[in-house]
Amino acid sequence: MSQATWTITELSHEFGVTPRTIRFYEDQGIVTPAREGRRRIYVTRDRTRLKLALRGRRLGLQLAEILTLINLYDHTSASSTTQLHHYAEVLAAHRGKLEQQRRDLDETLKEICRQQADCDQQLKAREATSR
Repeated sequence: MSQATWTITELSHEFGVTPRTIRFYEDQGIVTPAREGRRRIYVTRDRTRLKLALRGRRLGLQLAEILTLINLYDHTSASSTTQLHHYAEVLAAHRGKLEQQRRDLDETLKEICRQQADCDQQLKAREATSR
């Protein structure tokens, strides 16, 4: 049977993050550990919410988007179909933003190449006339 509770140290090792990261997610209301004195005790719900938050972060989602998705999964009134539709919409919107950023970067890189070629050409011309 799996462990029912975890400490901040155990979760930080499991997910490869610092305790400070977990405390940040606590400050944001994503995890709400119980306290035993000064110790934080995390339950399965906290572990799952942390896992979802870290996944969202890896995808580059905004904190507000992450919170919305996590809270949607917390509400049992929402069907899994509703949850999946919402998640698909968030992913599609995020993908669109990233694809636009890629197009913008490609244009910027092309302009850099043009400028660099122009600069190289001018340097060669000046070197040729200075001989």
